[in-house]
Amino acid sequence: MITIFNRKELIITTDMKRQSDIRNILANNNINYVIKTTNLQNAPVVGANRGRTGSFGINQDYSYEYKIFVHKKDYDRAKLLIR
Repeated sequence: MITIFNRKELIITTDMKRQSDIRNILANNNINYVIKTTNLQNAPVVGANRGRTGSFGINQDYSYEYKIFVHKKDYDRAKLLIR
């Protein structure tokens, strides 16, 4: 079981395909992982006005950030596998 106390951040990416590939590699090698997804367009920014202007001109390929965490004991192996 991966908890906040025994996990280590493996990678941060905004590429959906990259995070999917990494998850497949980890799963195929029996490495447990946790993924945290953040919508960057809804990030609390002072003066943000996306509600009025919409998302025109924003590249949707980079609107989400994916953080993948693994157990500390699996970190070195996972790092080698995803290179």
